[in-house]
Amino acid sequence: MPPPKRDFYEVLGVGREASQDEIKKAYRKLALKHHPDRNPGNKESEERFKEASAAYQILGDPERRAQYDRFGHAAFDQQGGFGGFDFSAGFEDLFSDIFGDFFGGGRGRSRGRARRGEDLRYDLTIRFEEAAFGCEKKLAVPRWKGCETCAGKGTKGGTAPRTCPSCRGSGQIRFQQGFFSIAKTCSQCGGEGTIIADPCETCGGGGRVRVTQQLNVKIPAGIDDGSRLKLRGEGEAGLGGGPAGDLYVVISVKEHPIFARHGKDLICEIPVSFTQLTLGAEIEVPTLEDKAKLKIPAGTQTGAVFRLKEKGIPDLQGYGRGDQLVRVHVEVPRKLTARQRELLEEYARNGGEEVSPLNKGFLDRVREMFG
Repeated sequence: MPPPKRDFYEVLGVGREASQDEIKKAYRKLALKHHPDRNPGNKESEERFKEASAAYQILGDPERRAQYDRFGHAAFDQQGGFGGFDFSAGFEDLFSDIFGDFFGGGRGRSRGRARRGEDLRYDLTIRFEEAAFGCEKKLAVPRWKGCETCAGKGTKGGTAPRTCPSCRGSGQIRFQQGFFSIAKTCSQCGGEGTIIADPCETCGGGGRVRVTQQLNVKIPAGIDDGSRLKLRGEGEAGLGGGPAGDLYVVISVKEHPIFARHGKDLICEIPVSFTQLTLGAEIEVPTLEDKAKLKIPAGTQTGAVFRLKEKGIPDLQGYGRGDQLVRVHVEVPRKLTARQRELLEEYARNGGEEVSPLNKGFLDRVREMFG
C-alpha cells in the first residue's frame, strides 16, 4: 500500500491563505534546490522535486487549487500519483525564468527589431571666461555610425538576411533538460533568428562602422562646473533602423587665478596699502572684461567688501547678470626705508598708547574679563 500523500501546502511550506505569488516563490526555491540536474543520482532530491512540482501544478492553478481546497487529493486521485502529472506542461515560462541563466537560455529576438543606440559621454574642459560668456567648441567623438553602404542592413548588394537553419528563425534551440524542455539561445545566429550569408564589405555585416564624428557644440553663457549638455541623436547608431542614442557633454571649468564663483556672483580679493585704507583712495580693480574704478572711503577697515553691479556671471537662462564682490585687505610692506620707519614711529608716538582704536577697545574688553 503506497504511503499517504503529504498535503500540498505542507510540501511547498506555505499556509492555505498564501497568495499565488507566494506559492510561486516557494516552488521556485524548492525547484532550484532539488532539480535533478543539480543533484545527479540523488533519489531523495528527485522525489522531493517531483513532489513539489506536483503540488505546484495543482496549487499554481487557481481552478485546480479551488478543487483541492474543497476535495483534497481525492479530486485528482484518478491521475495515479506523481506519474500522472505532466512536469513540463504549463511550466515553460516559469522555468525559463528560473533556469534561464543557469542553462544559458533566453528568448530569441528578431534581427529586424529596431534597437536604440547607446548614449555617450564626452568630458570637456573649458576656461573660466568661456564658462562665463559662452563659446563654441569643436569635438571629435568616436562612435558607431550606421553603415551607408548597406543602409544599416549588414548585407551586400541589398540582399535580405536568411532564416537561420539551426533554429529556423525562432532564435532558440530547444532540448530536453531532465523533466523539462529548455530553450537556449541559438549559437549560430545569436538569437537573431536570421543570418547574413553575404555580409556588407564595409561593415562586415554589423550594419555599423566606427567613425570619429566632428561636432560643433555651443556652450551657453553662465554654465557652471559639472553641468551636462545633451545632444540628441549624437550617440551610438541604433540597430535594425533604431534611433541613435544621445551624447552628454560634461563640463569641467578651470579655476581662475583671481576670481572665484558663487552662483552668479564673482568674488575677488584686492590688496591695498595702509595709507589707502586710512586716507581713502580710488583704485582700479580687474573684472572679467576689463578694469573698473573703485572708490575706497577714508577709514575703511581691512576685509571690507564692495559691490560692483552687474560685473559678475550672466544668468544661464538669460535673466540679467550677477555682481562682482571685491574684498580689500591690507598689504603690509616687507621692507621700509629709514625715513618710512621714522614716520611710522612718529605716528605711533602721536597715537598715545601706540595702538589703534579698535585694538584699544579689544584690550579694554580683555581687562574687564579678567578684572
